[in-house]
Amino acid sequence: MPTLTVNGHTYHCLADETVLDTLLREQVAIAYSCKKGSCQSCLVQSQNAPPPEQAQTGLKNTLKHQHYFLACQCYPEQDMALKLPDPAAFYTVGTVVTAAALNKNTRQIVLSLDAAFNFKPGQYVNLQRPDGLTRCYSIANTPQPSPLLEFHIRRLDNGRFSTWLHDEIKVGDTLAVSEAHGHCFYLPERTGQGLLLVGTGTGLAPLAGILADALALGHDGPIYLFHGSRTADDLYYIDAMRQLSQQHPNFHYFPCLSGQPIPEGFSAGRAHDVALATLPELKGWRVYLCGHPDMVAQMRRMAFLKGASMQDIYTDAFVLSAR
Repeated sequence: MPTLTVNGHTYHCLADETVLDTLLREQVAIAYSCKKGSCQSCLVQSQNAPPPEQAQTGLKNTLKHQHYFLACQCYPEQDMALKLPDPAAFYTVGTVVTAAALNKNTRQIVLSLDAAFNFKPGQYVNLQRPDGLTRCYSIANTPQPSPLLEFHIRRLDNGRFSTWLHDEIKVGDTLAVSEAHGHCFYLPERTGQGLLLVGTGTGLAPLAGILADALALGHDGPIYLFHGSRTADDLYYIDAMRQLSQQHPNFHYFPCLSGQPIPEGFSAGRAHDVALATLPELKGWRVYLCGHPDMVAQMRRMAFLKGASMQDIYTDAFVLSAR
């Protein structure tokens, strides 16, 4: 069986174990989050041999050339000498300037960064605590003259990171922030094209950034946003979205509730069902889907069947972190 050498210590990788599985079993401190190859927080460097090709999927060519790979996607084919990267090489420091409740389960965290930060509204970053615990969250704002990043954090049952952000973090505290990742963002092309945005829960975070970016860049085609949850108490930004729809005649906002009661001004049903009933023909539309992975997968299929091109469907399926 292959062996992994880290800081002079050797560990045996068992059959069907990834590098990340082995290091966690051996209680080696390594940052990780989604365990699916999306967040790139478990980045490791091989010092003696090129890693398997599939373990480098999604990485920049400059990182591939230096033999960096994703530990959660690497089933070692030979002995490997590993270097766990210094987080400072890939992270910048953010200081909390806002920590406020958006609803009973969702908190707004705004970070001010020490240096300029490049991102597209709708992308996501890895946030890392001082103890190394890492989770990925979508950016909810557009780029500002002073580098600010806004996040909407839902409290998860037994969620170590989200509970800490809700109960302990305060203005003045710091977090490490990775570079931005993801392909779910607005491109200023075909400005007359219809845009369909569907999100559940804090899936509104990336959609809010995409919406603001599209409007700021002069998108004049119809824009429909369907934001869903079980009860009205679980939604947020309702008044702000309604005001935005009054300011922009091409923007249409639908807050959707899957539970009871249904107050006046809300749509009954799951967000993607309401969207499909409202817009039964999606040929030529651009579609953005963010939030619960089941909703994203189902709506992605239905949008395609309703005429949307796969090239025009952008998704950000949230991944619940492993406990």
